[in-house]
Amino acid sequence: MRTRPALALTAALALAVLSACGNGGDGTDAGSDPATLTVFAAASLTEAFTEIGDQFEAEHDGVTVEFNFAGSSDLAAQITEGAPADVFASADQKNMDKAVDAGAAEDPQPFALNQLVIAVPEGNPDGVTGLADLAGLTFAACAPEVPCGAAAQTAIDASGTGLVPVTYEADVKSTLQKLTLGEVDAALVFRTDAIAAQDEVDAIEFPESAEAVNTYPITTLADAPEPDLAAKFTEYVLGDDAWAVLETAGFQRP
Repeated sequence: MRTRPALALTAALALAVLSACGNGGDGTDAGSDPATLTVFAAASLTEAFTEIGDQFEAEHDGVTVEFNFAGSSDLAAQITEGAPADVFASADQKNMDKAVDAGAAEDPQPFALNQLVIAVPEGNPDGVTGLADLAGLTFAACAPEVPCGAAAQTAIDASGTGLVPVTYEADVKSTLQKLTLGEVDAALVFRTDAIAAQDEVDAIEFPESAEAVNTYPITTLADAPEPDLAAKFTEYVLGDDAWAVLETAGFQRP
């Protein structure tokens, strides 16, 4: 005779627990299906955005952040050709403008600055102190259509040295890899990438890099499969928690 009331009480308690857990503290329903946020980001953001993505996931239950890291020109081309993505973070304004002009994005916001250094093997065996010292050495640079390549050419032009790299690479990571594999004597890369590889390379600052400071913009894409999450991630990148990661990585504030 006591079984039914006991069952009813148990059911009521279970319902109350489910109701209490129904809402996540970040506005995401705990009972909702998992969501995947796809972020297209410049290769030079690899380390910083991977950490920022982990932080964002930790604050948003059920959310997975997937990154496509590549040269900004390649990413802009993929976006304008219809590749599904939620957020685009470019290493320069020029490639962001391609997405905006194509109607794929609007109102991008700057969130970081980056500058070139000369990366050399640890210990700087050739005694490089500036661009002029690269004469007679082999060095790698990014392809001209990639932000780090455009910046490298601007810096070389400003130096008046007429230097020409022995190889042009698709993005900054592959450019730096040419050095770490011992295939060149030096590489023109972003400061952040040299910091990420500081166990293998030294970073040589040079004055002409001030002529080619890159501004990094970020935007939610017009056809984002997860527009609300995309807006939240973009806002997060513009916030103080993300900036702490970016600053540690070597980026400068706009």
